[in-house]
Amino acid sequence: MATLQGGLLRSDPGALSPAQLEQLRNFKIQTRIANEKYLRTHKEVELLISGFFREMFLKRPDNVQEFAADHFTDPRLPNKIHMQLIKEKKAA
Repeated sequence: MATLQGGLLRSDPGALSPAQLEQLRNFKIQTRIANEKYLRTHKEVELLISGFFREMFLKRPDNVQEFAADHFTDPRLPNKIHMQLIKEKKAA
């Protein structure tokens, strides 16, 4: 197996048997379904992500990683999300 830059290995298409490939495919499908169910039942995740992207696009920081770290460690963030959830429940 050839090594790529950074020490990663190239994929080996013959490494898995057809049965293993089918198992992997089914696992990926079930994981996507479970993830979708989780995201649909946890509105706070959508609020976290959309709020982050909104702020990032408005402020356009030079260092996105630093901006993300500051955004998600802001001690006011949990209260902001909580207030948005309450606001959305009242509007519904």
